[in-house]
Amino acid sequence: MGRSWLGIGVFVLWIAGWPLSGHAAPLVGTVDTFEDGTTQGWLVALLGAPHPAPPVNVPTGGPAGADDNFLLLTAIGGAGAGSRLSVLNLAQWAGDYLSAGITGIAMDVRNLGGSDLSLRLLFENPRVGPPTDMAISADAVFVPAGGDWTPVFFPIGLGALTALRGSVATVLGDTTAIRIVHNPVAGFPPPPVAAQLGVDNITAVARVPEPSVLWLLAAGVTALRTRSRLSR
Repeated sequence: MGRSWLGIGVFVLWIAGWPLSGHAAPLVGTVDTFEDGTTQGWLVALLGAPHPAPPVNVPTGGPAGADDNFLLLTAIGGAGAGSRLSVLNLAQWAGDYLSAGITGIAMDVRNLGGSDLSLRLLFENPRVGPPTDMAISADAVFVPAGGDWTPVFFPIGLGALTALRGSVATVLGDTTAIRIVHNPVAGFPPPPVAAQLGVDNITAVARVPEPSVLWLLAAGVTALRTRSRLSR
């Protein structure tokens, strides 16, 4: 199911004052656009060998085109550090998803590598040790190699996740870590893969949107960001 390094790493971050409290739940409309030039708290390799290709903020080429920042994730395949496509957030995406009324997370993705990807979200609740509860998307979002930017949606209701440890309800009520992972099956850890994935506009939403609404949501975010850049 995984190794204890995650719990040890979270313990280190907790001691250092990293905001792992579940009291500050993400709100509907929370969005990571990466326009601030950072990875907005998305990270890899808490302990052990450093990742040879950690997440980076790319300043242009996002869904809105020129000058639209996005997050680039890289996995190098093989074995060891960086072999898997998995990125972790311990900050603004921690919290009580049930009380906040968040039923899904939308984002724009683009497969920039040569391997087809099956994306899932993984929710965990580690604090001073390994997580007692873990849940992963029951159904993967398939993202073929060579495609353009595409809006996708991950439902996170009680029936949309598979418990890997403990219960779905418990982890959604007090999430301290969320991951985006590639895994064709609903398990953890994910398999090695050589891949590159662009991610943008990670957004908390309150209900499962129709495909047309999802496209409108992506278009709206893109239009607002284009207007912001033009007004600078």
